[in-house]
Order: sequence, then structure tokens, then C-alpha cells
Amino acid sequence: MVYRALVGDAAWFPEAIEGQLVTLRKHVPENVGAFQRWYSDPEVARLARYQDGPMRADEIDRFFQLRALGHESLTMAIHQRTTGRLIGSCAFSQVDGENGSAMFHITIGEKDSWGRGFGTEATRLMLDHAFGTLGLHRVALTVFEFNERAIRAYRRCGFVVEGRARESIWREGRWWDELAMSVIASEWRGRGARVAPRALPKVPAEPVAG
Repeated sequence: MVYRALVGDAAWFPEAIEGQLVTLRKHVPENVGAFQRWYSDPEVARLARYQDGPMRADEIDRFFQLRALGHESLTMAIHQRTTGRLIGSCAFSQVDGENGSAMFHITIGEKDSWGRGFGTEATRLMLDHAFGTLGLHRVALTVFEFNERAIRAYRRCGFVVEGRARESIWREGRWWDELAMSVIASEWRGRGARVAPRALPKVPAEPVAG
């Protein structure tokens, strides 16, 4: 028997998924301005990339076109539900339908939204979509050891540390590990962790940057 996740266009690219705190929507071209602001911020870049320093404007534009608007990954804009404000982005990449796996990525770019539960709920909504709709078996991610807030959030969502690349990144005058974490569909279902996302109809939405 060959395992194959049911990853089709209609399921793979939902127009939107709504939670209690955030709504995940497909990115629109106008969101590039928010990406330019987020990834040129040294504090955001420190948590998101191996290189020591922010991305250049041309790098950010290329990243946005490939990741946010391309079709090689499922990337959703994270909007604060009550205000519609665009606060971040999350994605599945390296999707392997035959083995039911994907890599997860998330950035909350608006720093005044850090520590308020938006990223945690966005992660749970994406996991619900991965396991409940796409039929994936495993979702994995990597995170730098010094990003303690993100690690706590991932643990709350059911991710467990399964390995580490020792001393793989140099920051603040010392070496840090990069952690590999994952969650399996059976673990997710066993936690009863669904947050009852609601797929929204296809209606136009104005992007709100910042």
C-alpha cells in the first residue's frame, strides 16, 4: 500500500480559514509592503534567517513572489480577526503527498502582536488544515534554540523536539543549536486540539499592512 495525502487544488489553496483570534487569507500582491517592512527589521530577521542581518529589498521581493504568491507552497496571510490587520504569514513547503509530510513556517511580523496568541492559533489552524483537510501524516519545522517564545508556542501546538543540529548558528558571540520539531496526525487527533476553523467564501478582501 502506498500512502498518498489528498492534496488537490481546491483543498490545497483555501480562500480563507477563520479562527477565534485570526483569519488566514490568501496573500495579495499589495502585501509585499508588509513583507518589506518585516524582513528589513533586524529583530525579525534575527529569528527568521541564518544570515546575520536583514534581507535586502530585492531579496524580500523575490521571496514574496516565490513564497507568498507562488504555487510551490501553501502560504497564508495572518490577519487579526477583529480588525483585519495584516500581522504575519505562515506556510507549508516541501509538501510530499506520497509520504504525507510538509514543512511549516510562520512569521509574526508586527512586533506589537508578539506574545498575544496570534501565532499559536495560526499554527493550530494550519495543522487542522494539514491533518483534517489535506490528509497529511507529519508536519515538521526547524527553529533556532534562542527563539524560546516560538519553541514554547510550538510545544503548545503539539510539536516535539526530534533532533538538533548542534552549534549550527552564530549569534550574539556564541554558537546555538537549530532544533528539529514535528507533530504526527495521530498525536494531533489524540490531543483533541482542533480549533474548529471555518472556511470562508471567496470574497475580495482589502489588504491591511501594519
